[in-house]
Amino acid sequence: MKINSVDLDVMAVRQSQYPDKRLPEFLMVGRSNVGKSSFVNTLVNRKNLARTSATPGKTQTLNFYIVNDMFYLVDVPGYGYAAVNKDQQRKFGLMIEEYIKTRQELKRVFLLIDFRHKPMEDDLLMYNFLKYFNIPVTVVATKADKVGASKKDKNYKLLKDSLNLVVGDDIILFSSISKLGREEILNKIDELSVEVI
Repeated sequence: MKINSVDLDVMAVRQSQYPDKRLPEFLMVGRSNVGKSSFVNTLVNRKNLARTSATPGKTQTLNFYIVNDMFYLVDVPGYGYAAVNKDQQRKFGLMIEEYIKTRQELKRVFLLIDFRHKPMEDDLLMYNFLKYFNIPVTVVATKADKVGASKKDKNYKLLKDSLNLVVGDDIILFSSISKLGREEILNKIDELSVEVI
């Protein structure tokens, strides 16, 4: 897939503000420091579309990026960031839950998990939450370039076993440095975007 155009189309905090173009949507979730902004920028081949920050927790809205006027990448606040107060975390949680429960355009969730480490409790909770609503998930194992060849199989098995992946869900190794996994993810989006909503 060639990326010809991409824009931040809508920033929403509630259902009434979601876009009404009826295009396929792909949600990205993950911990605050997992590399979601780098993931977006790598996918669409832009340097600073999604702002990467030394301070995690910058995203505070549902950000709908329209790509090629064909589909949306939807970025949401990262979870597990201690500096965001409990009330704010609860609001983020409700905002994400409303989107997941009500959005018919949602085709798949990309759950970003740091490939260097065992999935954290927050990651397991998020995966189980998505499974509760029967949402198809692709686990994007970020920072895969930082894991040596000798550890890759071990880390992959640990990730798969920890999440207890259901049939139909998959894992894609990803690196924003080497672009590993980029084409695989774009091909998946391409296939799913063809399906009629």
